[in-house]
Amino acid sequence: MITIREVTAHLEDFAPLAYQEEYDNSGLIIGNGNHEVQGILICLDTTEKVIEEAIGLGCNLIISHHPIIFKGLKKITGSDHVERTVLKAIQNNIAIYAVHTNLDNVIGGVNARICDKLNLTKRKILSPKHSTLSKLVTFVPAKNKDQVLQALFDAGVGQIGNYKHCSFSVDGTGTFRPGEDTDPFVGETGKDETVSEKRIEVIFPAHLWNSVYDALKSVHPYEEVAYYHTRLDNNNQEVGSGMTGLLPEPMNPVDFLNFLKKNLNLEIVRHTTHAQIKEISKVAVCGGSGSFLISDAIRSGAEVFVTGDVKYHDFFNAEHHLMIADIGHYESEIFTKDLLYDLLMKKFNTFALHLSKTDSNPVSYF
Repeated sequence: MITIREVTAHLEDFAPLAYQEEYDNSGLIIGNGNHEVQGILICLDTTEKVIEEAIGLGCNLIISHHPIIFKGLKKITGSDHVERTVLKAIQNNIAIYAVHTNLDNVIGGVNARICDKLNLTKRKILSPKHSTLSKLVTFVPAKNKDQVLQALFDAGVGQIGNYKHCSFSVDGTGTFRPGEDTDPFVGETGKDETVSEKRIEVIFPAHLWNSVYDALKSVHPYEEVAYYHTRLDNNNQEVGSGMTGLLPEPMNPVDFLNFLKKNLNLEIVRHTTHAQIKEISKVAVCGGSGSFLISDAIRSGAEVFVTGDVKYHDFFNAEHHLMIADIGHYESEIFTKDLLYDLLMKKFNTFALHLSKTDSNPVSYF
């Protein structure tokens, strides 16, 4: 039996809830995590039609990119589309889980899928988040160093980019005097002791602290563990908004716009004038509403910024430094469904996974 909680935990390993924006409401929105999964329907937006689709397919879990509830509901009477959707889900015992800006912000998430479609290489986070990393410093007898480090690595420390098991250690000397009610690993009660120790330093995602601390306590030989836990202000190159990458070959702006329409299956692209842009090599992307990243895209050296929901006055912010290509909010995120499907297929195969066939795009083009 696979529970809803097991499925959502797998998604959160990839896109931790700690990485969602403050305004967001990702996570399990409706349902009981202990219930067994009968089937999963993957969608971009949870609507009444999507609930009906889930009922018809026998799915009791909907995984959506956008949360159906952003703000608190004071009543559920069916007076608008949100309340009607929530009511229908509850009445039919269907759980709803949203994985939104946390999936936007991880390096292999929504923006990576857009980069895949555009064949971009040498990818980097456009606007990395800071204060999402922590450092642990601890002191262990030299002979116990490897054992302690392995337990910490298993808890998630020591990964920097594509490098794993990263740590730093130096030799030192520890001194202590065990008190009367102690059971020291080294030394005797009431006597000063000197021990050759290793000072170990490791970096890890800040939201993993509880697991890291538990691992340290479980394997460290000392009765009282000495450590420092420090939140770092460093940029996290693995987490943040938007992404940049390089095209396989440079293109002129018109060719790029045609390439964009073809590869992302677009009807239309709203864009700034490209008179000042002679060639496009570096592309910046942001799924959803990305106007807040225009200045970051300019600083990155990109010749074009692909995103959605750009307002009229925001187009002026390009300042002839780059071309802004607004492809639409829905159109920039529709491939998120495939991303979620691939993530789940690698782990679960005992129940049906379905991609929603409901077109939830509220915008049409004439």
